[in-house]
Amino acid sequence: MRAFTISAPEIMTGIAPPAAGAQTPFVREAPFMREVRATFALAWPIVLTNLAQMAITTTDVLVIGRLGPEALAAATLGANLYFALFIYGMGLAMATAPMLAQAVGARLGVVRDLRRTVRQGLWLCLAVSTAWILVLGQTETILRAMGQAPDLAAAAAVYVDTLRWGILPALWFVVLRNFISALGRPRPAMVITIAAVAVNAVLDLGLVLGHFGLPALGLEGAGIASTLANIFLFGALALVTLADRRFNRFALYGRWWRADWPRLGEMLKIGLPISLTMGFEVTVFNAAAFLMGLIGTNQLAAHAIALQLAAVTFMVPMGVAQAGTVRVGIAAGRGDAGRIREAGRAAILLGIGFMALSAIVMLTMPRTLIGFFLDGNDPAVAETTAIAVGFLGIAAIFQLADGAQAVGAGLLRGLKDTAVPMIYAGLGYWGVGLGVGSGLAFGLDMGGTGLWIGLASGLATVAVLMLTRWTRRHRLGLVPAGAAGMRTPPAPDALPEVA
Repeated sequence: MRAFTISAPEIMTGIAPPAAGAQTPFVREAPFMREVRATFALAWPIVLTNLAQMAITTTDVLVIGRLGPEALAAATLGANLYFALFIYGMGLAMATAPMLAQAVGARLGVVRDLRRTVRQGLWLCLAVSTAWILVLGQTETILRAMGQAPDLAAAAAVYVDTLRWGILPALWFVVLRNFISALGRPRPAMVITIAAVAVNAVLDLGLVLGHFGLPALGLEGAGIASTLANIFLFGALALVTLADRRFNRFALYGRWWRADWPRLGEMLKIGLPISLTMGFEVTVFNAAAFLMGLIGTNQLAAHAIALQLAAVTFMVPMGVAQAGTVRVGIAAGRGDAGRIREAGRAAILLGIGFMALSAIVMLTMPRTLIGFFLDGNDPAVAETTAIAVGFLGIAAIFQLADGAQAVGAGLLRGLKDTAVPMIYAGLGYWGVGLGVGSGLAFGLDMGGTGLWIGLASGLATVAVLMLTRWTRRHRLGLVPAGAAGMRTPPAPDALPEVA
């Protein structure tokens, strides 16, 4: 069996070593700056991948909107139900990230460990997708039980009936993306996701509106387009892992039938809390939108605008957090406490630093940002614009807290610490965030402003708890036993493959 070589520079920086014969000056770089550079190199393709995935959903909304407000409302209902279930499945798939990263850091039996982790990750996604596909087959019944209008529930079911089949390839894509990211090679996923945006746009225009000689299927066509785009995502990345010599030597799809029950159990132990943590965050914003609707239409419209802007900027710290999980995981696998510390500092600097810049933009250019959604010269939207300006002022604080909690959670995941952060998320988002927000909005009659103050306070609470736990990682026993301070990286020797 062929030996597999990973060089120390590639493992510890996430950047491939220079080509043979290249002239490289000997420069001793500070460990922290090396980590900043490595984290940035790993994070920016992940950030663009996240933004491209958002663009797929945005394309669906733009095209479906041309069918009329009823179709758009039905699609929104169906997409929210689909996404609520998908996010829980994604949390389970995310468990592969720290497991893969720590295996790369340990460097012993890395080929076998990565192959088995990917295999069990694909197994787990298959199981949860099967359950969610069955649940989504009852979309109309679920929405009607939630009090939605029968005609909207029926139309949403038409959309979800074809959309639901894309959940499995979408989750499998997450597993493969975690695999290549653990090896410091996230760019193929970025390129494929950007291509998927174009594929989805063409399919939406064809299958929803009937362009390019394709049948105009309306909402059913939108679901088909999204499913085919997700199949493209997974299929293209699977082909890359089969064709690229940096990945195919792992033989990811060999011995597909072989179970690794202890590994699957560990994956569930790590992944279930991640699922609930992500679910707490998503559902609290769903609940906030419902409460905002009770306050008023203009408040709800302003809330949607401010939240959409916050969601776009959040993709950056989320990508940094995903990179931080990998960087911390690799250092933890090596048992190197010094590198764990530097990886954490680098991710915190990049994530919170970007959100500080975005907060400044929101404070100084609110009307310019709102102008992407509303015509500022239209008197009919003057009230909504004024409310949105106020929300963006709170969103500046919101941004800093959201970035800090995202990065903090990502760093803790690198140490496979997910259970206590899940409790933090539940208490912070629902106990503090929605509790304070509801009290201010309705008890003190502060309306939407009070609700946003509550959401910001909830995120700030989670951020403080996450970062405090990170700083206390040694006392809490989260750092692997025997981890020492900064070590000199070993020579880039070959790693033998273990079957």
